This record gives sequence, C-alpha cells and structure tokens, in this order.
Amino acid sequence: MCEEAGEPHIGRMIHRLSNQLKRQSFMPGEDRSLTAMQKHVLQFILMESIRRDLYQRDVEEEFRVRRSTATSMMQLLERNGFIRRESVAEDARLKKIVPTPKAKALRTKILENIQQMEKRLRQGISDAELHQCTCVLQKMLRNLSPPEAGNQT
Repeated sequence: MCEEAGEPHIGRMIHRLSNQLKRQSFMPGEDRSLTAMQKHVLQFILMESIRRDLYQRDVEEEFRVRRSTATSMMQLLERNGFIRRESVAEDARLKKIVPTPKAKALRTKILENIQQMEKRLRQGISDAELHQCTCVLQKMLRNLSPPEAGNQT
C-alpha cells in the first residue's frame, strides 16, 4: 500500500525520485569538466550505441533539447575525448556519434550500476505493480509531451 497520506503531489514525487537517481548514478573516473546533463548524455550514447547508430537528432529527441544545446554538448564530449563524429556516406551533412575507447572503458561499470539501481528500485514491488507503474508513467509522459505535427487539436 501507498505510505503517503493525503492527495499525492505526483510531479514532486517524480522530481524527488529523479534527484535520487541522479545523485546515485555512477560514472566511473568521473570527469569534473562534464556537467550532470553531459554525463547523462554520455551514458545514453554508450548504452544506445550498442544497439544502433546514433545521431545528434537522437540526443535532441531523447533529452528534449534544442539543436544548439545538443551541438554544444557534442562538441564538449568530443573535445574531452569521449566521442567522435563521423560523416555518413549517404549524407555528408549527417554525423554519426561514435564513443571513443576512453568512453567505452566506462561502459561495463555503468551497466553494473544501472543493473544495481534497477534492482534497488524494484525491491518490494510485485511484477503486477511494476507493470501498472510503467503503464501509468508512460501515460503521464504522453500527457506532457508536445502534440505531434498533424495531430494537433
């Protein structure tokens, strides 16, 4: 059962949970020149690049940032030796984001931390509760997402 009394302040609860996750996230050999947001972007690049090619627009969409903000982050990550951007044969304007060996060396520790954090988050939560929570959070995310072009009412 829920331990909170009274009407829940959902946004505040999600914000508190997010802060706890950020505080306890792990970036081995943390580079002090990276901001928290840049560390999250680097983690995203490291994890997603395992499954697919990544481009700046993927970072823009994932973190809901403007092109200029994403460009600044990519430039800093590149300057610090964590990524390189490679031209794509089909479209010279498109640059694939590739983690460097320096960044890849962090991947195993980050994966271990993610698994540990997921385990802690799921403690005492049944599969049914977890499924319901996931469904509700997805709906909330959709509720706050901007309408897609062509679907505006």
